[in-house]
Order: sequence, then structure tokens, then C-alpha cells
Amino acid sequence: MVQIPQPAAPASTPAPRHSVPTSADVARLAGVSRATVSYVLNDTGAVRISEATRRRVRAAAEELGYVPHAAARSLRAGHSRVVLMPTPAIPMGPLYNGFVNELQWALGRLDYTVVQHAGRGPRGEETARAWAELRPVAVLVPGSMIGPEGVAVLRRSGARAVVTLGPEPVDGAHALLMDHRGVGHHAGAHLHSRGRRRIGVVMPEEPGLDVFSRPRLEGVRRALRGTGATVTELPLGYDEESAARLAARWRALGLDGVFAYNDEYAMLLMRALQDAGLRIPEDTAVVGADDLMLGRLLRPRLSTVHIDLPAGRDLAALVDRAVREPGGEPERHAVLGAAVVHRESS
Repeated sequence: MVQIPQPAAPASTPAPRHSVPTSADVARLAGVSRATVSYVLNDTGAVRISEATRRRVRAAAEELGYVPHAAARSLRAGHSRVVLMPTPAIPMGPLYNGFVNELQWALGRLDYTVVQHAGRGPRGEETARAWAELRPVAVLVPGSMIGPEGVAVLRRSGARAVVTLGPEPVDGAHALLMDHRGVGHHAGAHLHSRGRRRIGVVMPEEPGLDVFSRPRLEGVRRALRGTGATVTELPLGYDEESAARLAARWRALGLDGVFAYNDEYAMLLMRALQDAGLRIPEDTAVVGADDLMLGRLLRPRLSTVHIDLPAGRDLAALVDRAVREPGGEPERHAVLGAAVVHRESS
């Protein structure tokens, strides 16, 4: 048996306890009123305060280590300044991560605090209740993680704005419509225009990515409908062994072009095809999506579908507008632009 050691007896003289600095402490050190401290640290523009006084208050707060109390601030405003972003349970890649970073910066400039929620519980109303416990003023939901019932739960809990990012709108929520069929359509049309008639489409085996890959496959099929070209689905894991197995049977498949879902899968497959002795683009043309910098460094350089995600500042402005006008009609915006960037691989 392992015995847990007992804590040592407390010293006869307890260590001094440091009190948490308050706005009153800041006011005394800066020689101003508590109201002035509040105006300065909350960046209230409606009250005229000299720049010298603002500097003095900020210096006092920094010296004391004072941080405004978020809960008290929320009580004064009537709502929190927390924007909740559930973390997708699927890999999103560099393009989406860059978009999220820009969005967080833009929301921060508008004085919101972004909290990423990494829960992996059931979808729907139960998930919305878990989010509602944090009392966010707004929730940005990627994909299809919520339905109308979940939106209603969030609104009843005090959320002033719910914004979804996905292919379909959700009743009661603002919607940024991101239809990935257009990405596949551009890739398929480009390969056909380059004379390719037996086209493969990579379908990632990573769980959850079918929400993007299925619409992209549908887009390729739509682009080639009536042309006589064939479309072959190509399941592929994101690892070198899976890519090597697919490349080993490439000649038997008889494919002369491939849309590889995105640039990362395209680079993985290109390397495997070249290792198997296939020439790109002479034997097989390859097209990715996302227009990542690494694709431009390959030899041959990777053709791709450039995707325009919404600007972070525009989405932040939508959130801020919805928070200030919670009774407004939900807005819907189609935001996913796509265009082929033709390089050497096709």
C-alpha cells in the first residue's frame, strides 16, 4: 500500500496574504476618481478624458496588476462580451486556422473575448445547453453542429447572436453559406479543359471530412455531366502508406487526372505518384484546393482552387451588429468564392 504523506504542520507565523487590487486602489494611486478609472480602462469614448490622465490611470493599473472584473462589467452592460467558438471535431487545415486567427483579432479590436470550446459531446440541443452554461453573448458555429432547437436554447440563455458557417442556413441564426460544390465544379471543369477524361476524386478517410468532400465530389460530377468523362472516387488516408498503395494501382485504374480534395492531400499523392514512376502532368494532371504556399514550392508547381473565405473583420462586424441589434432579422450571406490557379501540375 502506498501511503499519502500528511502535509507538514503550518508554521506559527502564516505567510502574509496579498489582497487583490481594486479599481479604488488604482484611483488612489493615479489621483483620480473610480469613475475615471472605469471610463479609461473600459475605453469609454463618450466621456472626454485627457491623454495625460489616461496614461496615468493605465500606468497605475499596470503597477498594481489590476485587471477589470469581467462579471461586474457584464452586469453593467447587461450581457457578457464572450464570443464562443466551438472547436470543430475534424481537422480544418491552415486556411481555416488563418481565418480563425484573423477573426479573433478582429473581435478583440471590438472588445470581445473569444473562447474556443473543445467539447466533444453529442450534437444538437444538448450541446447547445453546454455552450449556454458559459452565457456567451454570441456563438459562431462551424459546420452542422446545431439545429433550430439549439439556436432557441442559446437565445433563451441570453445569446444575442448565433452565426452558423456551413452549406445550409439554420432557422433563427445568421448564416454564412459555404457551398463546397463550387470548389469541386471549378476543379472538374479545369481538368476537362486540359483534355483529361478519366478523372479521380480523392475522398479523405479522416472522420468528419465527408461534410466537405461529398459536396466537392458532387461539384466535379456536375461539371463533367454530359461530357463523356468518367469520375472515380479514391478513398485515401492522410499517410504515406495509404498514398503508396493508391499509387501502386494507378496504372490499372487508368486515370489521367485527379482532384485531390485539397493541397495537403494533393502534395501527399503527387509524391507517391512520382515515386511510382508516373510523370506529372504528362501521365496524370493533379489539382488541389486552398492555394497553400507549399504548393508553389513543389516541382512541378501545384495547380489549385483558390478559396476566398469571409474576411475576419467582416464576420466580426456582423457579430457586433447582431449583438447591438438582437431583434433584427437573421442575415444570410454566400461567402465561399473559388477560382482555379493554373500551374504546372495540370
